[in-house]
Amino acid sequence: MSYIENWCREHAITEVEALMPDMAGVARGKIMPVAAYCRTLGLNLPEALVLQTVTGGYPDDQSAVDPSDRDMVLRADERTVRLVPWAAEPTAQVIHDCFHANGGPVDTTPRHVLRKVLELYRERGWRPVVAPELEFYLVKRNADPDYPLGPPEGRSGQVERGRQSYGIDALNEYDPLIDDIYDFCEAQEIELGTLSHEAGVAQLEINLSHGDPLELADQAFLFKRTVREAAMRHGVYATFMAKPMECEPGSAMHIHQSVVDIDTGANVFADPQGAMTPLFRAHIGGLQRYLPAAMSFLAPNVNSYRRITKYLAAPINVQWGIDNRTAGLRIPLGEAASTRVENRVAGADANPYLAIAASLACGLLGMTVGLKPSPAVEGSAYKMPYELPLSLAESLRTLRGSPPLIEALGEQFVGAWTAVKECELREFLQVISSWEREFLLRNV
Repeated sequence: MSYIENWCREHAITEVEALMPDMAGVARGKIMPVAAYCRTLGLNLPEALVLQTVTGGYPDDQSAVDPSDRDMVLRADERTVRLVPWAAEPTAQVIHDCFHANGGPVDTTPRHVLRKVLELYRERGWRPVVAPELEFYLVKRNADPDYPLGPPEGRSGQVERGRQSYGIDALNEYDPLIDDIYDFCEAQEIELGTLSHEAGVAQLEINLSHGDPLELADQAFLFKRTVREAAMRHGVYATFMAKPMECEPGSAMHIHQSVVDIDTGANVFADPQGAMTPLFRAHIGGLQRYLPAAMSFLAPNVNSYRRITKYLAAPINVQWGIDNRTAGLRIPLGEAASTRVENRVAGADANPYLAIAASLACGLLGMTVGLKPSPAVEGSAYKMPYELPLSLAESLRTLRGSPPLIEALGEQFVGAWTAVKECELREFLQVISSWEREFLLRNV
């Protein structure tokens, strides 16, 4: 009897949610009776599913998948079996990896892309460690997308009117919802760190504990589902959009990353005295060189680029600095063993598997050739020029011009990714916004 079968029996499971994350980080899959699932410990899904856009469409260019629309074989990763704590009946959820019928991996799936990058590190005797920080907004229910989003009522019956950065009383307004988030996460073995109220109105941030990149990507994937479910149970929405409200800060997914030696367990970013090593400088140099080309993985939606603006807690460039939150790359203060870089570029709307994979790949490209970083910035990095793409179209063009990054992530995957994102961009450009109607209708 398999581990999953034993686990389901011990927890009296009646149904299984068989999941895979798609390009956008959306959970796709099937819900099955436990007996049917345990007979196969997997399922089949159409390979074309990896090309589904966030709107549910498909690109014209489907050359990244087989033209016969064949099935993928999904195999359970037994380490990911967890309870679905909000389900009415005892229900399990399991994340799956995708394979072709011949046993080879489906190169276009996000989990495989991250595994590929981690293998590149392993070949050199290194193991990355990451810790994501996820920001999100709580908003009142809004059934009409033409209306702007707004903050919900707290337990006092009042609505936040101003920014409450790190406000404890403001955070306590959402205690019942936050309690559910913590309870749901504990049931799913999602290790949460600190919780804080961020700069935006009803904007919160939760840190995930550091660890293996694939495990942390799984946790971030499940965490986003969990927060949205907990919010709906309290009559509000939770959104991980990068910029959900005008004139408010955007939501980020900051990625803390370091690298340890597999044999010794030592952090290769610092020497015993805590000084930065050449490998760390090369990692920073790689992030500086390649993050602009990787931008579409960190800012994957048209809305993502509204966040990249001065003076609202988001970076505009790939400058780096010691404990400098205005720079795209911040080096937090700490002991030698915890020496790391915080990539502040990624938005909360990014697929965690792809954002982590891209960020680690950029650093690795620097380490393998010994790239040199620019001097550390002192003072505000906002006084320096923009260095990041400012639109999805520009990001995709920049990606195409970076053969080293394409090779690190996989040519077939990048082809599929650009096809999906170009399709979403074309759909967006067909939409006429209220701003255009208000200011252009009778004035131009």
